[in-house]
Amino acid sequence: MRRKWMIPPAPALSAILLVITAIFLIRFGKYQLASLLIAFSACIPFFLSFERKDHSAARLVLIAVMVALSVLGRVLFAPIPGFKPVTAITVITAISFGSQAGFLTGALSAVLSNLFFGQGPWTPFQMLVWGLIGFFAGAAQKKGWFQSKVVLSVYGALSGVAFSLVMDVWTVLAIDGRWNWARYLAAIAAAAPFTLLYSLSNVVFLLLLSHPVGKILSRIKIKYGLERPGEEH
Repeated sequence: MRRKWMIPPAPALSAILLVITAIFLIRFGKYQLASLLIAFSACIPFFLSFERKDHSAARLVLIAVMVALSVLGRVLFAPIPGFKPVTAITVITAISFGSQAGFLTGALSAVLSNLFFGQGPWTPFQMLVWGLIGFFAGAAQKKGWFQSKVVLSVYGALSGVAFSLVMDVWTVLAIDGRWNWARYLAAIAAAAPFTLLYSLSNVVFLLLLSHPVGKILSRIKIKYGLERPGEEH
């Protein structure tokens, strides 16, 4: 169990140095750059943890397919701001393959879809928040919470709110690199329609996709020996 969570010394040291650097930047008022370093370094342990596990080729292909669907969905629904299936597909992946796969799907969906929408300092924020949504979804599934569609819907709605709140942090810092609570509350108020629509879209996509896509993934997992019949994922 201890070996499972061990992180190689060099990457771990790099992450620690990034955080220390971020602390010094905050002391000198460089909040924007500090926040980017913190968001980026927070993603490192999740990627390393996933990389160190043994994954079959079939499992990796399925996760890659889910990432591709997430990216495609974001691109196709681009004409409707705030209405996108990224969170839903990330959650469904986490339900089927666990927390680490959920984090990987959410984070990669952000960075790959931004090849179309434009990369920028906001990308690490999107990677982190979508990744954490997937990670916690896997943990909730492990406890059996998503047996209820109501709980799944609530999680989808709260995920939309969480995503908006985190991205509003970037909105504030992007103005002049400094933190301002009044500005943050104003950003939350201004983004309220977007947040409401995004939360609603999460619920809609989860209710529409979780059962059929989950069923297909379960069958494929059984077919390729990724899960024994009757095993709970």
